[in-house]
Amino acid sequence: MKLINTVDAEGAVLCHDITQIIKGVTKDAVFRKGHIVTKEDIPVLLSVGKDTLYVWEKEEGMLHEDEAAEILCRMCRSDNMNTSDTKEGKIELSAACDGLLKVNSAGIKAVNGFGQMMIASRHGDFPVKKGDKLAGTRIIPLVIEEEKMLSAEKACMEATNGEPVLKLLPFQDKKVGIVTTGNEVYYGRIQDTFTPVIKAKFAEYNAEVVDHVIWNDDDKKVTASILEMIEKGADIVCCTGGMSVDPDDKTPLAIKNTGARIVSYGAPVLPGAMFLLAYYEVKEGPNPRTVAIMGLPGCVMYAKRTIFDLVLPRVMADDPVTAEELAALGEGGLCLNCDRCTFPNCGFGKGK
Repeated sequence: MKLINTVDAEGAVLCHDITQIIKGVTKDAVFRKGHIVTKEDIPVLLSVGKDTLYVWEKEEGMLHEDEAAEILCRMCRSDNMNTSDTKEGKIELSAACDGLLKVNSAGIKAVNGFGQMMIASRHGDFPVKKGDKLAGTRIIPLVIEEEKMLSAEKACMEATNGEPVLKLLPFQDKKVGIVTTGNEVYYGRIQDTFTPVIKAKFAEYNAEVVDHVIWNDDDKKVTASILEMIEKGADIVCCTGGMSVDPDDKTPLAIKNTGARIVSYGAPVLPGAMFLLAYYEVKEGPNPRTVAIMGLPGCVMYAKRTIFDLVLPRVMADDPVTAEELAALGEGGLCLNCDRCTFPNCGFGKGK
């Protein structure tokens, strides 16, 4: 850094905070470290007694915090994201559309391990709305070695296989079929209170429910209905009822008999342990696609939040769910059934 006369400081970068004290009014920084002095700032600086200033002097191999912040931001940013203006080495990223946030944890750890720089994000695999803040990035010192920034970027790209740390997958337009099972509903002994809940969940994503049938505990009828809905264009089929291990609960068998690939029958999440996820490949015809088939346990009908709320956003964003990922939900997979539900602003579904 170097010392210059304040009257000559236009365009210079401050090396420290400048404090303004007005008795009974304020005692605070009127300009922060890293501020670029404008012509209008000079009278203010003189008024707080700063006839000279320590300013940053460009050195070979060193980057100003704002320059380094741009490098940090490009490690993180991908499509469907907006960025804030660069200020004091900080850049924030926000969602340009509704979608599913994906976070590469290895990439974040690689960068944060270097010190003097940081990435802080919200949890991945959760839905976000347009305008939501996704992450904040910050360079800690006023200046930082360019070599260090490039080394951090290299380590980050190695950890993420060349992908950005953050991705935002837009939710897709989906057609949904619902198969309700159970003798008690089919024969009119009780009212179907499950289907309205499922329709409300899909309405949050503007998905269109195109078909709904009710069957007794006949696995062959359920299998046929699933396949028929897929043939009619359904992208998702949800089956409700018959998901326990009782001999007369045959929905898992019905889903298996469609020929779909079973990802998992059972998940380490409460509520939602008896959840089933499968994928059916439509390879021929005018609309080749992968159809998600979900067997929903009874808890989805009455609990505020369940495994369904953790998996549905990923299905809506065409983000395949693996058995390993379902298994990892065990840590954080216990809903505390709080009197006032604040999901997703809580620990449910947030493991390591």
